[in-house]
Amino acid sequence: MAEAATPALLDEVRERLEAFLAAGGHRKTPERFAVLEEIYTRGGHFDVDTLLERMKQGGAKVSRATLYNTIELLLEAGLVRKHRFGEQSQYERGYPARQHDHIILDNGEVLEFCDPRIQQIKATLEDHFGIEILHHALHIYARKKNG
Repeated sequence: MAEAATPALLDEVRERLEAFLAAGGHRKTPERFAVLEEIYTRGGHFDVDTLLERMKQGGAKVSRATLYNTIELLLEAGLVRKHRFGEQSQYERGYPARQHDHIILDNGEVLEFCDPRIQQIKATLEDHFGIEILHHALHIYARKKNG
């Protein structure tokens, strides 16, 4: 699970959201910033229902519709990333961008890892096929071993 954002990172993502909203003519509502702060303060992967539950437990007055609309704006702004693990969409912080891949356990837990050998494989593929890899996603589905 990702660590909570530093105060400096929180300030930076707030500024990025504010600039994105202003550039797009969107309203700067306290609810949007509360959603952003919840995502960056907690870190890790989440689905919308879990995020809504966490925010309501914390006393936030945010609706499911506001949450979905805000997530869409955060995706457009590059502040959140969306993944499709099996049947369910999950999200994670998108800034700062860092390359990593995922192991999805059968209990729903998501583990992140970064292995430099994957970058070497990508470079080899680019050379071999004469291509430029624009994006990659590696999702490994697994279960924990007993013992």
